[in-house]
Amino acid sequence: MPSAAAATQSTTEKDFYRIGEVSRLTDLKPFVLRYWETEFPMLEPVKSPSGHRLYRQEDVEIVLRIKRLLYDEGFTIAGARRHLREQKGTGENEGFGGGVGEGAAQLLSRKMLLDLRDTLRAFLTLLERK
Repeated sequence: MPSAAAATQSTTEKDFYRIGEVSRLTDLKPFVLRYWETEFPMLEPVKSPSGHRLYRQEDVEIVLRIKRLLYDEGFTIAGARRHLREQKGTGENEGFGGGVGEGAAQLLSRKMLLDLRDTLRAFLTLLERK
Protein backbone atom coordinates (compact mmCIF):
# COMPACT_ATOMS: atom_id res chain seq x y z
CA MET A 1 0.00 0.00 0.00
CA PRO A 2 1.51 3.37 -1.00
CA SER A 3 2.27 5.90 1.69
CA ALA A 4 0.45 9.22 1.95
CA ALA A 5 3.59 11.01 0.74
CA ALA A 6 3.77 8.81 -2.36
CA ALA A 7 0.09 9.43 -3.11
CA THR A 8 0.59 13.19 -2.71
CA GLN A 9 3.64 13.11 -4.94
CA SER A 10 1.88 11.24 -7.75
CA THR A 11 -1.09 13.63 -7.51
CA THR A 12 1.26 16.62 -7.60
CA GLU A 13 3.08 15.31 -10.66
CA LYS A 14 -0.22 15.04 -12.54
CA ASP A 15 -1.04 18.62 -11.56
CA PHE A 16 1.82 19.95 -13.72
CA TYR A 17 2.41 19.98 -17.46
CA ARG A 18 5.68 20.61 -19.27
CA ILE A 19 5.80 23.24 -21.99
CA GLY A 20 5.69 20.58 -24.73
CA GLU A 21 2.50 19.12 -23.30
CA VAL A 22 0.90 22.55 -23.03
CA SER A 23 2.03 23.26 -26.58
CA ARG A 24 0.23 20.16 -27.82
CA LEU A 25 -2.86 20.75 -25.66
CA THR A 26 -3.28 24.35 -26.84
CA ASP A 27 -1.96 23.94 -30.39
CA LEU A 28 0.62 26.69 -29.81
CA LYS A 29 4.36 26.71 -30.40
CA PRO A 30 6.56 26.68 -27.27
CA PHE A 31 8.14 30.02 -28.24
CA VAL A 32 4.65 31.59 -28.22
CA LEU A 33 4.07 30.29 -24.70
CA ARG A 34 7.44 31.65 -23.54
CA TYR A 35 6.66 35.02 -25.12
CA TRP A 36 3.24 35.18 -23.50
CA GLU A 37 4.90 34.60 -20.12
CA THR A 38 6.71 37.92 -20.62
CA GLU A 39 3.55 39.75 -21.70
CA PHE A 40 0.98 38.35 -19.26
CA PRO A 41 2.05 38.59 -15.60
CA MET A 42 -0.81 36.31 -14.54
CA LEU A 43 0.79 33.48 -16.54
CA GLU A 44 3.45 32.17 -14.18
CA PRO A 45 4.51 28.58 -14.65
CA VAL A 46 6.73 27.33 -11.87
CA LYS A 47 10.26 26.19 -12.60
CA SER A 48 11.46 22.74 -11.63
CA PRO A 49 14.84 22.40 -9.92
CA SER A 50 16.27 21.51 -13.34
CA GLY A 51 14.81 24.72 -14.84
CA HIS A 52 11.90 23.21 -16.79
CA ARG A 53 8.68 25.19 -16.95
CA LEU A 54 5.84 23.42 -15.18
CA TYR A 55 2.37 24.70 -15.96
CA ARG A 56 -0.46 24.19 -13.48
CA GLN A 57 -4.00 23.52 -14.69
CA GLU A 58 -4.88 27.17 -14.01
CA ASP A 59 -1.94 28.25 -16.20
CA VAL A 60 -3.23 26.06 -19.04
CA GLU A 61 -6.68 27.64 -18.65
CA ILE A 62 -5.14 31.13 -18.79
CA VAL A 63 -3.24 30.17 -21.96
CA LEU A 64 -6.48 29.01 -23.56
CA ARG A 65 -8.22 32.25 -22.55
CA ILE A 66 -5.35 34.34 -23.95
CA LYS A 67 -5.44 32.34 -27.18
CA ARG A 68 -9.20 32.90 -27.52
CA LEU A 69 -8.88 36.63 -26.85
CA LEU A 70 -6.02 37.11 -29.31
CA TYR A 71 -6.93 34.72 -32.09
CA ASP A 72 -10.72 34.48 -31.97
CA GLU A 73 -11.82 37.84 -30.60
CA GLY A 74 -9.12 40.01 -32.19
CA PHE A 75 -7.72 41.60 -29.03
CA THR A 76 -4.24 43.09 -29.05
CA ILE A 77 -1.81 41.78 -26.46
CA ALA A 78 -2.24 44.93 -24.38
CA GLY A 79 -6.02 44.70 -24.69
CA ALA A 80 -6.07 41.03 -23.72
CA ARG A 81 -3.80 41.75 -20.74
CA ARG A 82 -6.10 44.57 -19.62
CA HIS A 83 -9.20 42.43 -20.15
CA LEU A 84 -7.80 39.57 -18.05
CA ARG A 85 -6.65 41.98 -15.33
CA GLU A 86 -10.10 43.61 -15.19
CA GLN A 87 -11.83 40.24 -15.03
CA LYS A 88 -9.62 39.17 -12.16
CA GLY A 89 -10.33 42.45 -10.36
CA THR A 90 -14.09 42.07 -10.68
CA GLY A 91 -14.03 38.43 -9.62
CA GLU A 92 -15.63 37.29 -12.87
CA ASN A 93 -15.01 33.74 -13.90
CA GLU A 94 -15.36 33.63 -17.65
CA GLY A 95 -17.81 31.07 -18.87
CA PHE A 96 -19.31 30.45 -15.44
CA GLY A 97 -22.10 32.33 -13.76
CA GLY A 98 -22.02 35.32 -16.10
CA GLY A 99 -25.51 36.69 -16.62
CA VAL A 100 -27.07 37.18 -20.01
CA GLY A 101 -26.97 40.92 -19.48
CA GLU A 102 -23.21 40.90 -18.98
CA GLY A 103 -22.65 38.90 -22.16
CA ALA A 104 -24.90 41.21 -24.14
CA ALA A 105 -23.07 44.24 -22.73
CA GLN A 106 -19.71 42.75 -23.73
CA LEU A 107 -20.98 42.03 -27.25
CA LEU A 108 -22.38 45.54 -27.51
CA SER A 109 -19.11 47.07 -26.32
CA ARG A 110 -17.17 44.94 -28.77
CA LYS A 111 -19.50 45.92 -31.62
CA MET A 112 -19.12 49.59 -30.73
CA LEU A 113 -15.33 49.26 -30.72
CA LEU A 114 -15.33 47.47 -34.07
CA ASP A 115 -17.60 50.17 -35.53
CA LEU A 116 -15.29 52.86 -34.15
CA ARG A 117 -12.28 51.11 -35.68
CA ASP A 118 -14.00 50.96 -39.08
CA THR A 119 -14.95 54.62 -38.87
CA LEU A 120 -11.38 55.62 -37.98
CA ARG A 121 -10.04 53.57 -40.88
CA ALA A 122 -12.46 55.35 -43.22
CA PHE A 123 -11.24 58.74 -41.95
CA LEU A 124 -7.64 57.65 -42.41
CA THR A 125 -8.38 56.61 -45.97
CA LEU A 126 -9.94 60.02 -46.65
CA LEU A 127 -6.95 61.83 -45.16
CA GLU A 128 -4.47 59.77 -47.18
CA ARG A 129 -6.23 60.73 -50.43
CA LYS A 130 -5.63 64.47 -49.89
